[in-house]
Amino acid sequence: MADQKKMVEAITPMEEDFAKWYTDIVKKAELMDYTSVRGCMVIEPYGFAIWENIRDNLDRRFKELGHENVSMPMFIPESLLQKEKDHVEGFAPEVAWVTMGGSEQLEERLCVRPTSETLFCDHYAKVIHSWRDLPKLYNQWCSVVRWEKTTRPFLRSVEFHWQEGHTMHETAEEAMQETEQMLKVYADFCESDLAIPVIKGRKTDKEKFAGAEATYTIEAMMHDGKALQSGTSHYFGDGFARAFDVTFTGRDNMLQHPHQTSWGMSTRIIGGIIMTHGDNNGLVLPPAVAPIQVMIIPIAQHKEGVLDKAGELLARLKKSFRVKMDDSEQSPGWKFAQYEMKGVPLRLEIGPKDIEKGQCVLVRRTDREKVFVPLEHLEEAIAEQLEIVRKGMYEAALARRESMTYTAETLDELKEIAENKPGFIKAMWCGSQDCEEKLKDIAGVSSRCMPFEQEHIADTCVCCGKPAKEMVYWGKSY
Repeated sequence: MADQKKMVEAITPMEEDFAKWYTDIVKKAELMDYTSVRGCMVIEPYGFAIWENIRDNLDRRFKELGHENVSMPMFIPESLLQKEKDHVEGFAPEVAWVTMGGSEQLEERLCVRPTSETLFCDHYAKVIHSWRDLPKLYNQWCSVVRWEKTTRPFLRSVEFHWQEGHTMHETAEEAMQETEQMLKVYADFCESDLAIPVIKGRKTDKEKFAGAEATYTIEAMMHDGKALQSGTSHYFGDGFARAFDVTFTGRDNMLQHPHQTSWGMSTRIIGGIIMTHGDNNGLVLPPAVAPIQVMIIPIAQHKEGVLDKAGELLARLKKSFRVKMDDSEQSPGWKFAQYEMKGVPLRLEIGPKDIEKGQCVLVRRTDREKVFVPLEHLEEAIAEQLEIVRKGMYEAALARRESMTYTAETLDELKEIAENKPGFIKAMWCGSQDCEEKLKDIAGVSSRCMPFEQEHIADTCVCCGKPAKEMVYWGKSY
């Protein structure tokens, strides 16, 4: 992205204080506000509109693959949660409990759902009887609660919005296909719609989801070189099904346990959009999820015919794009800075001279390039410019990730990179959790994933020198 004159002085430069830059943007762009409930936020209309566009785009993809939306309770009885030991132990520190109902003590504590595997399994035990009932391809859109100690808007909050898919399958092979398919859905969505390049891979056993046999992830790099786990897909085998006595009569007339998956993406991805694409002038939003794709700015709007023509364009373009017009009394310069800060992909300027020539001016948020467009070809030009914006955002993020990805063959190399060069580190690993924990202790990096696209960097583990089994992306993360 081209160097730009800083237009919004209220935003702290990211080079000066990245955390403050991030907070300034979420506040100045009116994405969220703080509340009197610790760790919980108000997602304001502009921020929620981004989430709605994410939701709608993902929901369409899910339904095209045969998934159906359902709604589960927000409370889980403690006895139900306790049925899957590994799962409950993994979530125990983050669980919020309800102990009172009105003025009476509850006979059994209720957990405010941190995730819904147990609820889905309890339901599946009642509705799955035969192989003909499978697969069950369910998803729900909801909020969940995890009692986080340290919070940050969108990235980590006590309550957050997400979708959680929970599916049951006749065979392990079908469940694995579902797990991998949904990871590809997330990856394609991030790269195509959000312009965020991601690395697809499998989590180590140390980092996998509680109760899962395997967890797959997409990892994105933020401006500051840290990783953001942007979506996950889990294969559970039949562990939950056994714990909850979910059975079905198979094709051989024998009772069997189905094989389960779950997968999710949350409002955390909004933080990912901000930290991947934002600059020192504010948000830079991918056109696919931007609440406003085109902002019309009348120039010299006091002159006869300008507001009429701008209003005419607004009515026309609303049929194809998310478009608004600012006809307030603020100066054009103020409006330019305001909507640049809010990340609107395209600005449309029209004034008296443009009207005389039968044209308007389109200005891209990403590089401020101006394009003069005949009004008769306006829809085609806007679609073309929005794609230029999306492609430029993706290419800039990919180039940054590649420039901030390093390789290490020895422990000293890895430590030196981790200390002095923000970004990802590719290094070989023996598969030992001891080595994984040692790298966390001495270099401050965690395993991000074992990528599907493996590279052979060295024969030995970067930590212990024993024969290597996997190439791993290591890094610091949110």
